[in-house]
Amino acid sequence: MKKSIIGFCLSAALMFGAGATQAQGIKMPAPSPSQKVEQVVGLSTVSLDYSRPAVKGREVFGGIVPYGKMWRTGANASTKIKFSEDVTIEGNKIPAGEYALYTIPGKDEWTVIIHKNTKHWGDGGTDYKQTEDQARFTVKPQQNPRKVESFTINFTNVKADASDVEILWDNVIVPFTVKTDVDSKVMAQIQKEAIDNANADPNVYAAAASYYLETNRDLKQAQNWMKKANAKDPKYWNMHTQAKIEAKMKDYKAAIKTAEQSMELAKKANNADYVAMNEKAIADWKKMK
Repeated sequence: MKKSIIGFCLSAALMFGAGATQAQGIKMPAPSPSQKVEQVVGLSTVSLDYSRPAVKGREVFGGIVPYGKMWRTGANASTKIKFSEDVTIEGNKIPAGEYALYTIPGKDEWTVIIHKNTKHWGDGGTDYKQTEDQARFTVKPQQNPRKVESFTINFTNVKADASDVEILWDNVIVPFTVKTDVDSKVMAQIQKEAIDNANADPNVYAAAASYYLETNRDLKQAQNWMKKANAKDPKYWNMHTQAKIEAKMKDYKAAIKTAEQSMELAKKANNADYVAMNEKAIADWKKMK
């Protein structure tokens, strides 16, 4: 009898042990799945690594996320934000590198913290030192008419040298702006590749001319560069840019002639978009002659 009882116990132990082992190997969806996003801003890249809790019918701000207390800005480990080059955030200069992104939510104002120590878990705990903050600034939260179930950080309003970062959860939006130094870097390249180089590639001349047009610089110089770009192998897109430069110089006669050349090249390339753009431009410029 004792042998039977012992055998039964061993069998049961093996059975439940096997069940426990299988249970440890079960993969289930994370309650706050991680997300990595990045955005090219100017000539640099901004990336975010964070976890995404869900509302699940709970009161979020003022509830599971208390007002007036530092928050990891997501779930699990603190959110990380990384800059490939130096940036400026709401007037604060941030050197290139990776930081922890903390916030202190408030009803009428949020404090955003760019923190140099990325090794803290969650909200930093007792090891957090404010002296390790790279920057602190305040922003105004906004009401979101569309409820966001899963915590989200987005890049919006992306421009040539800036982008907004938006923190969204439940019915709240918290934005701040990241700016990069683009102009001085592009102008340094133009100086080296187009101005100091007497035998620059046509693509270099075209890029320099386009940048001068976009940034309202010396239009005569831009026209000269674009003429050099179009001298040997004219492209319809470069001819169209040259026409826009000439129109901005108020030389509409030259602009129309150049646009007509661009349109013919676009027709040969079966590019209906540039044909239409040139047709519209010519019609507009004829009114200004």
